[in-house]
Amino acid sequence: MSMQIELIELNTGAKIPSLGLGTWQSDPGLVAQAVAAAIKVGYRHIDCAQVYGNEKEIHWPAPMKKGSVGFKPENLVQPNIPSTWKAMEALYDSGKARAIGVSNFSTKKLADLLEVARIPPAVNQVECHPSWQQDKLQAFCKSKGVHLSGYSPLGSPGTTWVKSEVLKQPIINMIAEKLGKTPAQVALRWGLQMGHSVLPKSTSEARIKENFDVFGWSIPEDLFAKFSEIQQVRADLTCEIYFHGSIVKFYDWWFLLQARLLRGTSFVHETYGGYRTIEELWDGEI
Repeated sequence: MSMQIELIELNTGAKIPSLGLGTWQSDPGLVAQAVAAAIKVGYRHIDCAQVYGNEKEIHWPAPMKKGSVGFKPENLVQPNIPSTWKAMEALYDSGKARAIGVSNFSTKKLADLLEVARIPPAVNQVECHPSWQQDKLQAFCKSKGVHLSGYSPLGSPGTTWVKSEVLKQPIINMIAEKLGKTPAQVALRWGLQMGHSVLPKSTSEARIKENFDVFGWSIPEDLFAKFSEIQQVRADLTCEIYFHGSIVKFYDWWFLLQARLLRGTSFVHETYGGYRTIEELWDGEI
């Protein structure tokens, strides 16, 4: 493709591509093919982590015992973020890393880290998409010079255990129709115009190419303003209530407000680790 990917300058002076390939939830056998296809298209930013379990060839502020496999509660240990960050600063000092950052940090956790950091984080990678816009965190990151990188920018449509309807949002589809683009391209372009880098995951070569076609055009200001009207995330919940002595089930309830899709429940336990509730993990930003 002839399109040039846009670069974002970090607070260290290093630059990163604004579009990357996410690999979370990709089957181990397909990751190499997806990465090869992405590089051929023009991607130069690949998001990966040991915890994804697909790297044959600290995404969360929740450490686990060395050598742990999977998310067993007994593997969780107490976090010591300042100590971990000091070790990462040493990597930066050594020249082995041109920038260091964090992932899944709430506004409070990021603020606490900035209080003790000698080298501030360059990036905070978090869930961010039109149905979970992270307004508070965005504003804080911008004020501190920390770049926000959005994972699951399409709402994880290929994930079976996260029921996301981001790409079915009427506003996104209306804008896509007006611009002659796909809903996925519009969602990604929203993130880019917000100043984020975006990390859509796909193992399909066709979708990898489609997701790359987000440069050389923009969402007009009047249509871009419509994103502020998005207030709901579909959450396929089953609720039971008692009505005149009988149990009545209601399906497909809707949250009244924007809501996080990936809640990090694996890192919350009544005994192990550092977090007892979801609210504590996210400092109320759920």
